Amino acid sequence: MSFSTRTTTLILLLHLTLNLQFFVMNHLEAQSEQKPPLQLLDLFDLEIAVGPQISPDGKRIVYVRQWADIMSDKRFSNIWLMNIDGSEHRPISAGKFQAHNPIWSPDGKKLAFISNEQGSSQIFVRWNDSGETAAISNLTEPPSALKWSPDGKLICFSKLGPEAPVQIGKLPQPPEGATWAAPAKMTDQLIFRFDGVGEIKPGYNQLFVISAEGGAPKQITTGDYHNGGFAYSGPSYDWSPDSKSIILSANRTENWENELFESEIYEFLLAGGQPKQLTKRKGPDREIVVSPDGKHIAYTGFNDRRQGYQVRHLHLANRDGSNIRILAENLDRTIYAPRWAADGQSIYALFTTEGETKLAQFMLDGSYELIVEGLGASDLAYSAGDFTVSKTGVFAFTMSNPQTLSEVGIRTKKGVVKKISTLNDGLFQQRQLGEVEEIWWESSKDNKRIQGWMIKPPGFDPTQKYPLILEIHGGPFASYGPKFDSEKQLMAASGAVVLYANPRGSTSYGEEFGNLIHHAYPGDDFYDLNSGVDAVIEKGFIDPDQLYVAGGSGGGVLTAWMISNTDRFKAAVSFYPVINWESFNFTADIASRTLGYWFPGMPWDHPENYRKRSLLEVSKNVQTPTLIMTGEEDWRTPMSESEQYYKALKMQGVETVLVRVPGESHGIRKSPSHHMAKISTLLGWFEKHNDKKKKP
Repeated sequence: MSFSTRTTTLILLLHLTLNLQFFVMNHLEAQSEQKPPLQLLDLFDLEIAVGPQISPDGKRIVYVRQWADIMSDKRFSNIWLMNIDGSEHRPISAGKFQAHNPIWSPDGKKLAFISNEQGSSQIFVRWNDSGETAAISNLTEPPSALKWSPDGKLICFSKLGPEAPVQIGKLPQPPEGATWAAPAKMTDQLIFRFDGVGEIKPGYNQLFVISAEGGAPKQITTGDYHNGGFAYSGPSYDWSPDSKSIILSANRTENWENELFESEIYEFLLAGGQPKQLTKRKGPDREIVVSPDGKHIAYTGFNDRRQGYQVRHLHLANRDGSNIRILAENLDRTIYAPRWAADGQSIYALFTTEGETKLAQFMLDGSYELIVEGLGASDLAYSAGDFTVSKTGVFAFTMSNPQTLSEVGIRTKKGVVKKISTLNDGLFQQRQLGEVEEIWWESSKDNKRIQGWMIKPPGFDPTQKYPLILEIHGGPFASYGPKFDSEKQLMAASGAVVLYANPRGSTSYGEEFGNLIHHAYPGDDFYDLNSGVDAVIEKGFIDPDQLYVAGGSGGGVLTAWMISNTDRFKAAVSFYPVINWESFNFTADIASRTLGYWFPGMPWDHPENYRKRSLLEVSKNVQTPTLIMTGEEDWRTPMSESEQYYKALKMQGVETVLVRVPGESHGIRKSPSHHMAKISTLLGWFEKHNDKKKKP
């Protein structure tokens, strides 16, 4: 039997034997009189609202509705429209295709968006009075990042300006009727492949404008630079109020591939001419927004000290880049997604603290006040959120909490906050979700306070004993929060308590806490997480003989780190980990960033730093049965990392299985069935190593 056949057979067996309630029989009995918990197939029914855009008059909202089709096993997105009270909820685009990036014209009479419903991605405009919709572009490369000009006559967008690929040498032409193999692929770029994108086409992303009535687009930016954003980060730009220029963030240096954080702000006139540079410092200047009167610009960034985690501050400057100052400088949290208030006297923006995403109003004198809490924009517990504000002061945003999956919410001019979409209410009324409880503890390393959350299984009884799954976030510079998480809810539905936490290095606790892992990851985060397991066990409802650990990406790294420092876990699942930092730093798509910020330098100059952080180095300590699962098209933490770990454990006699997922990139979520297999494989592996189930 071949390796691929054995792996496929294992997954099929896990699927066939999987019964999500496998840990404790009395848990099954407790659930028999209740609504069933979340099921794997429910992943096809979950819908996510993202990108809400409120009309200028504050009366209507459009948003992107993401969903999955069970027959084709694909994900799609459509655009929906509704009044701010949730009435007249109806689709603008509906079908098995991708529609996104809806934006209102300044007068609210038109709506532009991107859709591939006609086969390729094009710009569409909808006339709201009649409902008529038409494609106004005929592009050969997909557009992104639409923005109307303030006068409503033009739409700016980003797309690739293709260039000829590198060609060394010249082959003779094949004879007529001959079939030759595909030609060799050549590149002279450092970043030639990117996760979720694949092979990067030769050329540079540029900004273009097109008439709102259609026609040939006009290129605004030029040069061998990604003026229109890069795969790693989308374009960051804004219009001047007079519609005569574009102010954008770009890295226009020859060494841009080695300086992925670096960018400055430039102004490009639509009439042409050389761009004017407005800022100059070492570090990123992004998320530019121009004040309504055109006299000021606001943007986010930091002075780059090449630390692993650096807080992005909100900056304010004159239109020409002079008189730069930081607003709310004492707020030790990353501020992002700024928007000017209609009167130009304040700026709205998001920040996350202790895992909770908040919308705040920042005054020009540096003070700020909270507007809305509880934003979220995915079916995972990561901190995130979207919002817009109308000229009338009504906000539209995506809201999430442990029982709510990314729905559209509003905040009225009177300060009333309410949910107005009900995409998942029908499903959740038929399911009992696990209760989420916040928990804090002190790390055994240095008594640092660590925050986490427990998801208790549906039908939870504190007098019973439950298995515990420690689930670790990736990043590593990211943070979990009290939000709905489909994967963790499915784990809890199996009858286990799920602990997820923000160990040192997590964002949303300030720059000092984030940099406790600077050039030292993985490391003391073990103590933070291990102490969390102890804290939950002390509550009295955990069976200490049924402990399991899992995580993806940076969480996969820490899973491997945990089991190299303790044998308390019965089984482990490491999703798409990094194992060998040397090979990772020369194969990952963001290698120039990780090598330059997460490490002190090249491995041959700092061998000891690489050695003490290597998961290969400590694999000799592992006794825990370990399953490694990675997508075959994962270019963020390439498959070669998982293969190294699998062989290292295998050759040392550790029980281990390697699972490769065809066509999947980082996260294993492209196909819903693969997303289901990710969870079912985890639960199947833990079931296999549940000794108590095997006892009579």
